[in-house]
Amino acid sequence: MVEIRKPIQVSEAINRVLQHSRAMPTITVSLDESYNSILAEPIIAQHDVPPFNRSPYDGFAIRSIDSIGASGNNRKQFNVIDHIGAGQLTSRKLGEKEAVRIMTGAPIPESADAIVMLEQTVEHDGGFTIRKPFAKGENVSRQGEDAQQGEQLIEAGTIVHPGIVALLATFGYAKVDVAKKPFVGILSTGTELIDVDEPLQPGKIRNSNGPMIIAQLKRMGIASKSYGMRMDDLDVCCQIVEKALEECDVLITTGGVSVGDFDYLPAIYDRLKAKVLFNKVAMRPGSVTTVATVRGKLLFGLSGNPSACFSGFELFVRPALLTMMGCKKPFLPYAKAILTEDFPKPNPFMRFVRSIYRFEDGKAYITPAGFNKSNAVTSIARGNAFMVLPGGTRGYKKGTEVDVLLLGVEEGVDKWQLQ
Repeated sequence: MVEIRKPIQVSEAINRVLQHSRAMPTITVSLDESYNSILAEPIIAQHDVPPFNRSPYDGFAIRSIDSIGASGNNRKQFNVIDHIGAGQLTSRKLGEKEAVRIMTGAPIPESADAIVMLEQTVEHDGGFTIRKPFAKGENVSRQGEDAQQGEQLIEAGTIVHPGIVALLATFGYAKVDVAKKPFVGILSTGTELIDVDEPLQPGKIRNSNGPMIIAQLKRMGIASKSYGMRMDDLDVCCQIVEKALEECDVLITTGGVSVGDFDYLPAIYDRLKAKVLFNKVAMRPGSVTTVATVRGKLLFGLSGNPSACFSGFELFVRPALLTMMGCKKPFLPYAKAILTEDFPKPNPFMRFVRSIYRFEDGKAYITPAGFNKSNAVTSIARGNAFMVLPGGTRGYKKGTEVDVLLLGVEEGVDKWQLQ
């Protein structure tokens, strides 16, 4: 008898997955290894930044009082008594109408309180003139104006991107505590699959899901192991899944989740005594996406259709892996955009349309990326976003504002925005 599956809403499916996303332990890594990790500790300023008053420009350090009354008709003259570069200091104390030549980033002499930019001067032998007065503190980069000692700058649970790497280096974090990254297994099922380097045969297709998921994981900085492609053979698949569960923190399978005679994932879950969190989601594509848990580990059963597989990964696997690492913003960033063409297809379930998002003339636009059935692969390659159309709608006209989820963005958001 064919199983009658009851679909649940996307938001409910996500909640169930995240509730069963087991936290990974904390490890210490070097700064060079920290990129794309999730911070397990906040970043605290170990000192002021800048650590001293410094010059933001090449120019001259002066006493502002000596510039009072300067104008085009009354140029004030200064004599240069010293020269300091970045990383250097001067012991000279400025007297009346004296200045120090200073480079960008150099500490400002203790007796100076303003910086004259080089292009604001007319230089002559031993000195220069200016035609405007300078206020106390003008063009001075103040100690602690960027960060003050003891200040929390970044919270735990943040993805380490290049800017955070710079921050860690600034404060001497040669090592940093991060969440250990989960190790993910991938198993593609289906008698119709052949490898990428094999010639096409009647009734066969090349396995695109396995390499695609490996690339999606690499984009997150997560290592994986491929358990290859297996025929739709229940005993063989069970053995592979058992082995993967011993070696991996998470297992992703593609194909075998429908209700056909050779779709064995439900039977495998039954043999493993896995708890099935859901086996149908009110979404297109990817309604047959199935997630189960066994021995505290998540098993993601993604569709064998490429677009549905891609969507299932981005909507369910990605936030689960990030949550396991303690990420505070595991969801795809949300935006609004104007539809550039009619989309007449009705939407009985929430539909995720692979699309091209662009920002032009102060407005955001979204365009379907082409062929958009669940077995499509070209639209995955072209798209950089999902256009999200709520279930129960009959189609959309050009010019309508629609919901968008952005793909490939480093930092996500902390809430699922869609209902």
